[in-house]
Amino acid sequence: MSNKPYKLSEGALGDRAFPHIMLAPTLIVLTVMTLYPLVFTFIYSFTDYNYLKQSASFIGFGNYITLFKNNYFRQAIFNTVKFTLLAVMFEMFFGLLVAVFVNSLKKGQKIMRTLLLLPYLLPAVTVALSFRMMLSPNYGITTQVLTTLGLPVYNWFHEIKTAFNTILLIDVWQNVPFVFLLLYASLQTVSSDQYEAASIDGANVLQQFWNVTVPNIKNSIALCTLLRTIDTFRLFEKVNILTGGGPANSTATITQFLYNYGIKNLKFGFGSAGAIVMTVLVLILSSFYIKKAIQ
Repeated sequence: MSNKPYKLSEGALGDRAFPHIMLAPTLIVLTVMTLYPLVFTFIYSFTDYNYLKQSASFIGFGNYITLFKNNYFRQAIFNTVKFTLLAVMFEMFFGLLVAVFVNSLKKGQKIMRTLLLLPYLLPAVTVALSFRMMLSPNYGITTQVLTTLGLPVYNWFHEIKTAFNTILLIDVWQNVPFVFLLLYASLQTVSSDQYEAASIDGANVLQQFWNVTVPNIKNSIALCTLLRTIDTFRLFEKVNILTGGGPANSTATITQFLYNYGIKNLKFGFGSAGAIVMTVLVLILSSFYIKKAIQ
């Protein structure tokens, strides 16, 4: 038997290199479009760059110090983290519940899938404006129903005790379908033989769910949680349209703060510092799920 190393022919080398050559332009463009904004955002965060002045002076950690001295920004961080944790928890719970329910249906799965996905297909701005009309204390249908039933009426978006929870409810309503879709697709890959074997062993419905369903879709749960954490942390449209961060900063978020005090005033250096802080916080919140995905 010959011990000579096998050499690929020029044709074989060309066939292997062809996919990489075809992908190279796209990968280069995506890399540049990702790294360029990231690098310059990081650099600008250490300057006082203002778009109107078209000049930037190095000020070190001045923007970061100003940020963390600002009570509004600290409140925005607290609200954003709190909102993200609560929203992701409720979305994952109800999304998984709905996915398991639809997957168990013998008939009507296609109709249910279509109906359940409708809220997620709507733009965030459309959802915010629709709920602003429905929950209006003057002419909203919710107000009319509560008045008819003799129940108290609230100014949902302008009272401290209701504003935060109302936006949370709206966000959960819109994004549960996303969680449902990902987990439902994952449930489709679980073999029915596993459920039959568990049933023969005497496992009830809850035991089958915990010992068969969850282990099979745990990676999808981790991925879905990561995606929802990143997306929820960027909450802006609903807050900006419905409350503007009020009342008393109870619904202020980091993105809404950066828009008002950075982008809106063309203070890109200050806004860049806030964006870096926001990125670090997202990475900290997502670190568990990223570690899970790598494993």
